[in-house]
Amino acid sequence: MTARLEVLDPGVQTAVQDLRGRRGLWGVGVPPSGAFDDRSFALANAAVGNDPGAGGLEALLTGPRLRVLGGEGGGGGRASHGRVLMAVAGACGQARLNGHPVAAGVPFSASAGDVLEFGACGPDGLRGYLAVRGGISVPRVLGSRATFLLGRFGGGSGRALIAGDVLHVGREENCGAPADCSDSLPEIGSPWRLRVVPGPHGAPEYFTDDALADLFAAQWSVDHRSDRTGIRLAGPPVRFARPDGGEAGLHPCNIHDSAYPVGGIMVSGDTPVIVGPDGPSLGGFVVPAAVVRADLWKLGQLRPGDTVTLEPATAQVQAWQRPDPLLVVPASGDRPELVVRLSGDHHVLVEAGPPRLDLTVRARIHLLAQEVARQHRAGITEHVEGVRSLLLAFEPAVIAVEELAALIATAWRRVPDPRGIKLAVREVTLPICFDDPEAHEAMRRYQRGVRPDAPWCPDNVEFIRRVNGLAARADVFDVVRAATYLVVGLGDVYLGAPVAVPLDPAHRLVTTKYDPPRTWTPENAVGIGGAYLCVYGMEGPGGYQLVGRTVPVWRRPSADGAGERGPKPWLLRTFDLLRFEPVSHESLIDMRERVAEGTMELTMRETTLDLGALPNPDSPLPPEAREFTDRRVAAFAEERQRWADRAAVGAAP
Repeated sequence: MTARLEVLDPGVQTAVQDLRGRRGLWGVGVPPSGAFDDRSFALANAAVGNDPGAGGLEALLTGPRLRVLGGEGGGGGRASHGRVLMAVAGACGQARLNGHPVAAGVPFSASAGDVLEFGACGPDGLRGYLAVRGGISVPRVLGSRATFLLGRFGGGSGRALIAGDVLHVGREENCGAPADCSDSLPEIGSPWRLRVVPGPHGAPEYFTDDALADLFAAQWSVDHRSDRTGIRLAGPPVRFARPDGGEAGLHPCNIHDSAYPVGGIMVSGDTPVIVGPDGPSLGGFVVPAAVVRADLWKLGQLRPGDTVTLEPATAQVQAWQRPDPLLVVPASGDRPELVVRLSGDHHVLVEAGPPRLDLTVRARIHLLAQEVARQHRAGITEHVEGVRSLLLAFEPAVIAVEELAALIATAWRRVPDPRGIKLAVREVTLPICFDDPEAHEAMRRYQRGVRPDAPWCPDNVEFIRRVNGLAARADVFDVVRAATYLVVGLGDVYLGAPVAVPLDPAHRLVTTKYDPPRTWTPENAVGIGGAYLCVYGMEGPGGYQLVGRTVPVWRRPSADGAGERGPKPWLLRTFDLLRFEPVSHESLIDMRERVAEGTMELTMRETTLDLGALPNPDSPLPPEAREFTDRRVAAFAEERQRWADRAAVGAAP
């Protein structure tokens, strides 16, 4: 019989993780999760002879206190079947077994009745790791044992450990020989140097040369609000080369939604944020650099207040300059230019056409993604479609980046003209409670705890009305209700969350994203950022201006079957058509419960989408749409001037 571990004290936040996490689901907003400091986690597993995929524990700030139990029915005595081999790594300098110190990276044996006290993580580093020979045995969910805390799945319970939990240890038949790994443990401590690949977004489109040089020359401090979703860096404000993001939003950091790699440094407002293993896959912020894979482990050990410098890992004349494109395919006829750039050292970002909202370009990106997938090329591990971009994750040891670029060029040439192509899609009707109380609670929390003078406070809907030149608050709701939205991406704010744009330009409300973002958004809130609408897949941070709330677009996944993943938990698909039907708050609460339980299905009908009929920026606008757009542009300009006037007298915009 295998041993078990009883949780006497869980510590601050201890959860089951594994090394690889979830793969292949970045395109629908499922983050990889897994051990934040994967290097320390891997060494702890190697010390006890585990397979690299074995589950272990990750502790934050203060680790757990655990008692070894015998196997099921084995009683509490020190029976031989209650013996376990353990190892600790990471920030684990206080770990003790029965009061005696244990060394990091060195396997040690414990018997039934023994107590391991992990203690405080630090003073250098933030996270500690525990491996047990045989691994922590919990069911896989979506291919991994890793806990995704925000999504509430994985790790056996979908949450951090609590006192009284009992963890089962896996079988040892396939384990290797234990090893002393102490000499291989990484050095942990501030100041930190993070090697980065500049780009994919750079000068002169988004930043000036001086702004980028300052970004890489600065000493940054880790903000206290950092977590597994992302590491916020406090320091000098990031400067931009343009006044705003146009249709993508009022702030110059806003771009048409594009995918992030883990380790990508997105700039939200004036703040750099390094995407973590529980971070979002898709969003509307520029990415001036990405951390190389070999340094990602360091992100898991950054403590609030630690000093960080970004060291460009390039051979450019100016170190901060992004590398030259891997591939440029010039525009030809109706086919837009295609540019492929590195986004870190194991992702490439493919961008098509100029940085504007063009649904015909979005159609070509979709067809390109399908063509790349049809190649079935080993080494390409993720596909994430953006509005005018495609992010591909790849394994350099399996496919060279030059070979990947050549494959993309071939696929691009094979992409057919969207005209004449019809896709089978669905028209989905979602109930929506405008002015939902939970949406207003998010606004109040933001005003109280983040930025009380923000121009979108106290009422996001009033802000949307003002920047779009509408006469009354109710007009905002009327536009949302009248619009038919095209889903142009999934996972914009996690877990199958749709990002969508109205097909009719007369329904395109344009606003800006919060700066800085909210720290809390209710599950399934509906918001508008730039020209896009999204439904939040889960509770968490966010930046879209909120108009209401709808039903879940994601059902909590079940445990995988024997070697197979369970049913797909995301309910929407790329290029679905969305419509909204207003309901009362009481009706929405009832519908939310029934959709979550699976006793109510979304209202949908099968239809077709003619890619050749999608509007583009050069399509002539009917008079009503032209009037709406002109009024919106004028109101937008007035709001931008109002921000500039306030900034000129020393007030925050």
